[in-house]
Amino acid sequence: MKKLSIILLVLSSVLLISCSSLNFLSGSNPVLTVEGGKIVGVQTPTKGIIAYKGVPFAAPPVDELRWREPQPVVPWKGVKKADTYGAASVQQTWDPDSFYGREWQASGSVPFEEDCLYLNIWTPAAGKTNKKLPVAMWIHGGGYREGFGFEPEMDGGEDWASRGVILVQITYRLGVFGFFSHPLLSEESPNGVSGNYGVMDQAAALKWIHNNIDQFGGDPDNIMIFGQSAGAGSVQTLCASPISKGLISKAISMSGGGLNAAGGGGGRRGSMTLEQAEATNKTMMDSAGKTTLEQMRALTFEELTEMASGNGGRMFYSPIVDNYFLTGSFSDMARANEIPDVPYMFGGTANDMGDMTGAIKDFCALRNEQSSEPVYAYMFSRQLPGKDGSAFHSSDLWYIFHAFRNSWRPFTKGDEELSLQMVDYWTNFAKYGNPNGEGDVTWTAYTKEKPEFMNLDANEDEKLCTMTATPKFLGGASLR
Repeated sequence: MKKLSIILLVLSSVLLISCSSLNFLSGSNPVLTVEGGKIVGVQTPTKGIIAYKGVPFAAPPVDELRWREPQPVVPWKGVKKADTYGAASVQQTWDPDSFYGREWQASGSVPFEEDCLYLNIWTPAAGKTNKKLPVAMWIHGGGYREGFGFEPEMDGGEDWASRGVILVQITYRLGVFGFFSHPLLSEESPNGVSGNYGVMDQAAALKWIHNNIDQFGGDPDNIMIFGQSAGAGSVQTLCASPISKGLISKAISMSGGGLNAAGGGGGRRGSMTLEQAEATNKTMMDSAGKTTLEQMRALTFEELTEMASGNGGRMFYSPIVDNYFLTGSFSDMARANEIPDVPYMFGGTANDMGDMTGAIKDFCALRNEQSSEPVYAYMFSRQLPGKDGSAFHSSDLWYIFHAFRNSWRPFTKGDEELSLQMVDYWTNFAKYGNPNGEGDVTWTAYTKEKPEFMNLDANEDEKLCTMTATPKFLGGASLR
């Protein structure tokens, strides 16, 4: 009898395992086929939301692929379990005692490597190819030289996916690896250009999403791009680039200026031509005796950083006008009405790197003249609780991703309500091109008749979000 009981127990266990495996393969967490091979995600704490972490969207840009346009994904065998974030681009880490070092806290535990072209996806509809959910591609900031798409303050995949929007975070090449030009690199390029590798990575990720997102339940024809600071500059660059044409359905620029605006990387985008960038970097390499691509590609990140820093200074790497990826700055292309004719949302914080309100007004007014598509403007005014608690540059990130759990600040009930409202606004914009969604209209589009900004605050004694024609810039100098 005892032996029979053991046999029955074993058979029961086998049956349970088989059923579990069958559910794993064909149920709520199915194996998907994407460019490169088969992948499977991991269930998140939020029921029904599957996360896919560290999914490659291009070949590792290492060795002979350093300083080349992104190449196709290298195929893999078997089923890749997408349960771990890929590495972030090589960069200098935050000083833990600096302002942002204290705010972001966790960057020291993240691997920084040249092999960094990965994306992360959160979806409530894995494998449901007919679901056609809206998609949002997030581009992180950091001055084009630091940061990564899955920083703790950007941990909002479950909140976004639970609202029916597939969130995709991307990582791209930064600094001297992402934006280095040289005549020899242009000569070997099939497109005759060099530099702009970081934004080319972003465009490659956008194309990968378009080609594969249906596997995750997404609509390839409904992709919103959004980013903050240099990520906002990247959003504007992608909108200005002919390479991304037809892939963008909505765009949000957070703390990236507007029309001909300085601040958040906004004023420097496209201010340098390919020829100027080539000449500057050739002089730097020549002075170091590095005259061949083999010599340059053999340099370490530390050596390149020291060379670029020069005599106590720091060379700034960012997108350039190369007449291939960019034929003009965002402002030039916007004035020529050669950016996507889609809904836009532009805004910033009350203590940002500079007063961007005038530049945002100019962009909104221009779009009103050129298009019937709506444009929305906002000001994030919440003075954060705790030490140094202004509405500083990047302070809005915890709110749009509802990521307070990853901050030391003593957020209040008002902060919680403001965050939930902002996640609703941003996800509604991804769905409908309208932050109000299908509910009551609390945020009106910017028009000549009503040139108003949405003021986002957490005053618990008054309405959280109110429209105003006079957004108040309070000054600020924090860098991100």
